[in-house]
This record gives sequence, C-alpha cells and structure tokens, in this order.
Amino acid sequence: MKKSPTRIIFLMFICLNTSVISTRGFSAQKAAQQTENLEPKTQDTSAQKQITQTEPETLNPNTTQSKTTTNTIPKSIEAIDLDKARPLEVGASAQNAPMQSETNSATEESIQRGLRYLAGLQNDDGSFGRGRFSRHAGITALCALAFMSDGHLPGRGVYGDNVRKALEFVLSSATETGLLATENSHGPMYGHGFATLFLGEIYGMNPEDARVRDALTRAVELITNSQNEEGGWRYNPVPYDADISVTICEVMALRSARNAGIKVSKDTIDRAIAYVRSCQNSDGGFRYMTMSGTSAWPRTAAGVASLYYAGVYSDDSIERGLNYLQGERNIMGGNSSGEAHYFYGHYYAVQAMYLAGGNRWNNWWPRIRDEMISKQADSGGWIDYQAGQAYSTSMALIVLQMPKRYLPIFQK
Repeated sequence: MKKSPTRIIFLMFICLNTSVISTRGFSAQKAAQQTENLEPKTQDTSAQKQITQTEPETLNPNTTQSKTTTNTIPKSIEAIDLDKARPLEVGASAQNAPMQSETNSATEESIQRGLRYLAGLQNDDGSFGRGRFSRHAGITALCALAFMSDGHLPGRGVYGDNVRKALEFVLSSATETGLLATENSHGPMYGHGFATLFLGEIYGMNPEDARVRDALTRAVELITNSQNEEGGWRYNPVPYDADISVTICEVMALRSARNAGIKVSKDTIDRAIAYVRSCQNSDGGFRYMTMSGTSAWPRTAAGVASLYYAGVYSDDSIERGLNYLQGERNIMGGNSSGEAHYFYGHYYAVQAMYLAGGNRWNNWWPRIRDEMISKQADSGGWIDYQAGQAYSTSMALIVLQMPKRYLPIFQK
C-alpha cells in the first residue's frame, strides 16, 4: 500500500483550542483543520560492528559533568498564555520551512535497517527491554514511537502489528492510580512520561479508542498530582522533589495529551515553566536541579525542549540555552555513543533545534543525521550501555525520522 503524498499538518503550537485528529499511515487522508473546544470529549473518542547485551545501571541523565557555573537568580515569571499562537517574529519552524536536503537515500536505508532490527527485539508479550529494563513500559513506548515515526499504526503498515502489541502491553501496565509501569520499574516517572506521550500520540491519531482515552486521562491526572511545589517532577509519583530530566518527560507528555484533546491545567504548565527557568545557569546551560550544579548539554537540551513544549516560543532562556548547545563542541564530532546519556541528549537536542527552526536547524540537522548513521552497527541497531539496545535504537530512529513529521507532537 502506498503512502499518501499528502501529509497531515497539525498546528501544534497554535491556539490550544484546536482539536487535532489525524489518521495516518500508509494510506493517510488529508484532514481539514478543525477549531473546537479543547475540553475532553465525552464520546469521540566510526561505525560499531557489534551490539552487546550489556545492561545499564540507570536511565537518569544527571551524571554528565562540565565546568561549574554560578546560578542565576530566577527572574519573575511572566504568565504564559498557552492559547497564544507562535509569534510571527520568532520565525518559521523547521516544519514550516523544510530543507530540500533534509533526507537522502543513506538516511532512509539506515532507518529501514534500524526498524527491522528493532522489530526483532520485541518480546512475546509486546514489550521491549531486557535485563534490568525488561518489560519496561517507557522503553516499549519509545520503540512504538519509532515505528510510528515511519507511518506505522495498529492495523496499518509493515510494523503496524508491532505497534498494536506494544499498545496492548502499555495499556496492560496501567495501574489503578493511573501510573503506566510494571512492578519491576525503578523510578517509574521516566517511563510513565514516555508511555503517556505514546498514548497521547495514539489517541491524537485515533480518538475513538475509549481504552486509550481512559488510560491517557488517568495518566495525565497522575502527572498533575505528582508535580512538586517547585513545579517539577522526579522519579516517583509523589510531589516531593524534582529534577529537569524527569520534568521534560512529563511536560512533553502533557503537551501531547493536550494536543489530542485531554484537559491539562494551565497552572500546571505555568509552574513547570517557572521550574525549568529556575534550573538555568549563567552560561545558558541547565543544571540537574534548582540547587547549585554544573551545566551539561543533555539536560540543557531537555530544558530548552521543555520550554518549547510548555508554550514558550521566544524567550531569553531559550536563546541562551540554544547558544550553549551550539557552543558545546563536544556534542558532535568525536563523542561516543557509549558516552553517558548520548541518545537521551540527542533525542531532545534535535527537537530543540527543530523547534527553533531557521539557521539553527539548518546547521544542526545534517551533522547529527550523518553522525547518527555513522554509529549504526552492522546488525542495524545502536548500542547504549545504560538502557540497552531497544532504548538506544528507538531513540536513534526517532532522531533520524524528525524530517518525516508523522508524529503529531512534531507538527505545528
């Protein structure tokens, strides 16, 4: 079945009273832009050669070190109007002004090899992950998103069945509290954020699945109730402390859910913005928590992406964060995919530059695209010593498929 030449364009950052419903896959149809109340609907519902099985110790991207910086005193937080469109003066995003050379045959070949390898990692119960991260709802969600980034949906596409089985597993992982996690999950809010994002993307494409809507609504409620007094989130679903690496997972999940028509409190988003801003250092980079700490590029990428997904489009914090990322020479050109939080960092860095658009995206994308392809193993996967091959391969594939704009979260 051929892919439709018409891609559905969602306006992710325009008025959040816009309800977005997309049907996409190998037989996508053109959808008209609809404006309606965003309240929940009652019914509408150098190349590496081998990949090892070494398992990681943690998913937490807080150990990358760089120079110590002094903290800036957070300025007063201006209320963010989440219903305001992306300002014209910000300029075109990458999605609105795509480059002709964003992709090439080498990129597509790499993607297809990666997808074949990833499909082979799926467990019989539909989950992904092995060892300490076996049957992991968050990693399973990321793997499904990698397939969806190529247009595969339940019942549609070569890997539609892989997405379907992953969805069934994630839904089966939902607890009475709304938490999306299996019993062996440690620090489950990372995985909960990724799993909620996945459900938001599924529901945005197919709003008729009541099971998805119910699980997504309860997952959003758990995120809201777990926000701490600073405005952030951390490992467990309790409002005690926060760090920026977990906070981006929850902010992105909330953005996806709200795009799909699930109610998200404006106060929750405004408090998250205040928290992220309070984690920025004087050099433009972001530290792990509000207390004193060093800047590092993976969490800076997370910080900038958090602000974008929270509805901040033009802001000094964003500009300084982007400048920090572009000034960190060790991000690309020589760093190893075995480096701590390599895939996590690039997953958010490519999104930050994509959302920035213009010359930032034009300069960033070809470099990370070529670097990511160069690090692909002969088997078709990518290696990561922290969270295993399913995690690293799915992250790499999502990065490489940014120009396809199939996921609603990446559309404006």
